[in-house]
Amino acid sequence: MTADLRDNIEKHRFELEVDGHIAHVVYRKRDDTITLVHTEVPKELGGRGVGSTLVRRVLETVRDSGLKVVPTCPFISAWMEKHPEFDDLLATPRPAPAGGDR
Repeated sequence: MTADLRDNIEKHRFELEVDGHIAHVVYRKRDDTITLVHTEVPKELGGRGVGSTLVRRVLETVRDSGLKVVPTCPFISAWMEKHPEFDDLLATPRPAPAGGDR
């Protein structure tokens, strides 16, 4: 998937266009944080990894911007649990798992 991620500032969302459909992540920026509120992937793109690609690209963009992430979207929060390489972006670090390190 080679689509470019764009920041639609007017709609407060990151957008990824794939095959004529737009998947997006709605956000709210405040000071040095970005709250990722909602992820939507059109049903036509379901099952193709578009949501995961979208989240990865959003987080890479956020990393480049120097902002910290507040993931209130359940999809993004679950995705980040599976990808601890993005934990440095969290505004509030995750608690250490009981019984040891990750």
